[in-house]
Amino acid sequence: MPADPHVLDELRRLRARVPQLTGALATGVGGRVLAQDTPGVDGDAVAALIESAHGAAVKLADATGQGEFRELLVRGLHGFVATYAAGDGAVLTLLAQDRVNTGRLLLEGRRAAARIGELGDARKPARHARPAAKPAAAARTRTPRATRTSTTDARTTTES
Repeated sequence: MPADPHVLDELRRLRARVPQLTGALATGVGGRVLAQDTPGVDGDAVAALIESAHGAAVKLADATGQGEFRELLVRGLHGFVATYAAGDGAVLTLLAQDRVNTGRLLLEGRRAAARIGELGDARKPARHARPAAKPAAAARTRTPRATRTSTTDARTTTES
């Protein structure tokens, strides 16, 4: 299957913004490669590993009460593998050198994952109509607070 040109363009822009990236790969949650910019790396083999790691991370986040999966960071001897949720049906994985600024890696990865998620979600047909907006709650009226009066001196003294 040919790579999604919009996703591939986003991967290339991401690699230009973070020069220490050695690869970027977008996959569907089922392990299908959507687009890759990973020289020297077998995208299909890595996609299968991403699917397993993503599944384990989703279960771990749920079992520990951390909520919906957002990202996974693995540090190896020679660098990082960062995996991000990208919308409802995609995963972004970045490969980076050990000298990468991890804050920048995380920030740029989150931004790119959001854009890739938007691209993928925009292509999906709407399955369900959005629920109607909840009616506005009745406006509350506030009564003024009574002023506090103190009958005792608030200062305390200690004898030495």
